[in-house]
Amino acid sequence: MKLLLVEDDIKTAEFIQKGLKQEGYLVEHVEDGLEGIIRATGESFDAAIIDIMLPKMDGLSLVGEVRSRNINFPVLILSARSSVDDKVKGLQKGGDDYLVKPFAFSELLARLQALIRRSSFSDNSTVISVGELQVDIVKRRVHLGGEEINLQPKEYALLEYLIRNAGHIISKTMIMEHVWDYNFDPQTNVVEARICHLREKLEGKSKKKLIHTVRGMGYLLEERD
Repeated sequence: MKLLLVEDDIKTAEFIQKGLKQEGYLVEHVEDGLEGIIRATGESFDAAIIDIMLPKMDGLSLVGEVRSRNINFPVLILSARSSVDDKVKGLQKGGDDYLVKPFAFSELLARLQALIRRSSFSDNSTVISVGELQVDIVKRRVHLGGEEINLQPKEYALLEYLIRNAGHIISKTMIMEHVWDYNFDPQTNVVEARICHLREKLEGKSKKKLIHTVRGMGYLLEERD
């Protein structure tokens, strides 16, 4: 899951990034509002964390601009301002939740997960299923045929990305950008290696084939005999 973090305080940004990366999230960090707009409009994100006090463009203006461009990912606003009026302004601009600094990382994580859950599932379910494969995107747990499958963080991130796009071909470039967040190198085999390990773990527990290679195009998650 890919997140946009717009925060000019380096210590706060490092604190958030470290915690989210340990939870398996991919975090794109920028330090000012204008760069935030560039990233928000040029890349695909599952959610954003935006501070109010930013250089070049303040956080509320950034959120308003994002919404005016019909970009609808969930936004968690961060601020040292705790008055009701400030919170109301943040929500009226298009923020989905408002967290006052200083905060515990556990609260930030819980609020972020709740926003993502609400935006992704209208029935409040947190589980995505393809056949006997079930992925709980909040608890970050994977079950296949009723048995829990233990995955490494990158294996889980790869599977979550595939299952969120089940039935669609996902290119190697898209996987590299969304799961690893570095520029595509056609010579690297990191994607192939992780796909291979993931296949072994899943298909060792199932009679069905789940991850398919589409030659010259990418990968497809779909249950087949």
